[in-house]
Amino acid sequence: MAANTARGSHDYEDALMKAILFFEGQRSGFLPQDQRMSWRANSGLGDGWNYNTSLVGGYYDAGDNVKFGFPMAFTTTMLAWSIVEFGNMMPPNELRNAMVALRWATDYLLKTVSQPNRIFVQVGDPVSDHDCWERPEDMDTARTAYAVDAPNAASDVAGETTAALAASSLVFWSSDPAYAETLLRNAYSTFQFADKYRGAYSDNPNIKYAACPYYCDFAGYQDELLWGAAWLRRAAKDDIYLNYLQTNAKTFGADDNINEFGWENKHAGLNVLVSKEVFEGNNVDSLESYKASADSFMCTLIPESPSSHVEYSPGGLLYKPGGSNLQHATSISFLELVYANYLDHTSQSLTCGNVVVSAQTLREHAKKQVDYILGDNPKGLSYMVGYSNYYPQRIHHRGSSLPSIKDHPQVIACKDGTIYFNSTGPNPNVLVGAIVGGPGKDDVYVDDRSDFKRSEPTTYINAPFVGVLAYFAANPN
Repeated sequence: MAANTARGSHDYEDALMKAILFFEGQRSGFLPQDQRMSWRANSGLGDGWNYNTSLVGGYYDAGDNVKFGFPMAFTTTMLAWSIVEFGNMMPPNELRNAMVALRWATDYLLKTVSQPNRIFVQVGDPVSDHDCWERPEDMDTARTAYAVDAPNAASDVAGETTAALAASSLVFWSSDPAYAETLLRNAYSTFQFADKYRGAYSDNPNIKYAACPYYCDFAGYQDELLWGAAWLRRAAKDDIYLNYLQTNAKTFGADDNINEFGWENKHAGLNVLVSKEVFEGNNVDSLESYKASADSFMCTLIPESPSSHVEYSPGGLLYKPGGSNLQHATSISFLELVYANYLDHTSQSLTCGNVVVSAQTLREHAKKQVDYILGDNPKGLSYMVGYSNYYPQRIHHRGSSLPSIKDHPQVIACKDGTIYFNSTGPNPNVLVGAIVGGPGKDDVYVDDRSDFKRSEPTTYINAPFVGVLAYFAANPN
């Protein structure tokens, strides 16, 4: 079956609508009656029970029914950053939908930091959850809430939650200043918790066996502290956080040119974010190391650059080792577009050895990744579900692969869903806008529900893509 768009000719506005719509399918809690994903219903309404508190709401991160706080906070930050940078390019209706999706996340994150010296980092036991294949509406697995209490440390999750709340405050400042102030006030206190009790949340024995191996902190918590401080600096313009970025740049590894960006490693995004102040002529000397690292990162992405060391598939997909490869393509494309804007606004380019890289170069590079995801690839397959008429039909996602509760109101118990997991038929419910993990360095993709590294969608793949698509919807050529 052929895609319904010619190569290089995509309806980015339609893709943007779908990328935002995906978040409706990932919602937990009391779902509104008028939601467009009609096959979803209320779920997780007792979340927080073991602490006698409400942790209802938020998002399931992927194809399971667990609410992992670390990637959810990163998803929130990236949704907010997408709106901060590219919201003015979104059609009004989609900007409104993006803000609704963001507020669903921030309302939940506020609950996770509502108790002094405590942060809730997860809801749901992943062992029992992953032993079942059942709809979120039918869950009968342990909905254990996991918290970190002072003086135990959760600098990574608390630092990322700080970033999420601070970035989101910028989004809501004009439309709901009281809510924005609440977000910023909670960002301050959450950062204090993150910085005062330093350490990784997954080192805590009470958390480790719930968070790992799914969302352990593998690369350290220091980047999240800098990331949280950087967003507080952006949102509050407070010199306290400028001083924090200056003082801790070297000791926290901001100068190490770590060329990664995703839910677990914030270095490249941190450097791009902080470099904005340098581009604007603020504190040039004290923050120059961040911009130098951002420049270096951009150079590694350009194949013609002498410092290029990022791999690409034969079809042109940016590749990094590990599963769920499209998370790298979407998040790095986002950074390229943000940096291109910074270059454009100051009429600058960057030099990579003997190669001059302009804002347009970065945009063209990002567009190749976007077009690959939407169908310009060796398989001619859109890796966004519901975009074009040729896309993955058997994604690794419980709610999508099981009959809707509206069509099959009887409970489908834990093991009763196995027959649907093993089915070779397409999923009965289309999770519109979901971007799957995608192919690896060989461009190979088999539409197989059991191949979760390739067929499972995640919120943190979609979140940066919202901003990317907003840019190309406004600038398609």
